[in-house]
Amino acid sequence: MERFLPLIAEILVSDAKAPKKQRHTAQRIFDRLVAEHAFDGCYSSVKEAVRQWRQGGQEVFLPLSHPPGEAQVDFGFAEVDVAGERIKAALFVMTLPYSDAVFIQAFRRECTEAFQEGHRRAFEFFGAVPTRISYDNSRVAIAKITGSRSRQLKSEFLRLQSHYLFQAHFCLVRRANEKGKVEGLVGFTRRNFLVPVPRGRRSAAKHSGKSHSWSGLA
Repeated sequence: MERFLPLIAEILVSDAKAPKKQRHTAQRIFDRLVAEHAFDGCYSSVKEAVRQWRQGGQEVFLPLSHPPGEAQVDFGFAEVDVAGERIKAALFVMTLPYSDAVFIQAFRRECTEAFQEGHRRAFEFFGAVPTRISYDNSRVAIAKITGSRSRQLKSEFLRLQSHYLFQAHFCLVRRANEKGKVEGLVGFTRRNFLVPVPRGRRSAAKHSGKSHSWSGLA
């Protein structure tokens, strides 16, 4: 489907000059792709691409491919009861999209120490260090955004990167879809591991593939 997205966008752009009653519907675009470009996909995928283009400011999000060795990192939040006190825990999540392996660790707060410890434990859990890790624009790692892809990184993050020798990739501002796999896992963790609100002195989650186990709140 990915290689047909530019064709769909080209058709929709050209529609701007056509009479309103003679513009392409998703069905008409589908028919043309089949007849003119040997498209063998389904109508629903074309319909969804057209919907995204029209509702997303004339932007179609390309399906992301994830080669082996790539990871995504994010922090989310959830409430847990620890030693009789309800606290808002920070969930550090790292996933390897190619294999669907996931590491989840709860910390008392999102901070530099939790960020670095989350990486260390995740690498230990996976038994390897990813070659490339995608991040959002968290202040834990970034001192200043200097361009669409360029970042002034904090010294603590630079030390982490130089120690483990991985490449850092930062998503465009307000483009969380670039690491949608891990974004979805934060919600998955809350719904599946933290309902009902867990109680105990220590509670956290590590999850890999179809198996998971609980460890401690760091």
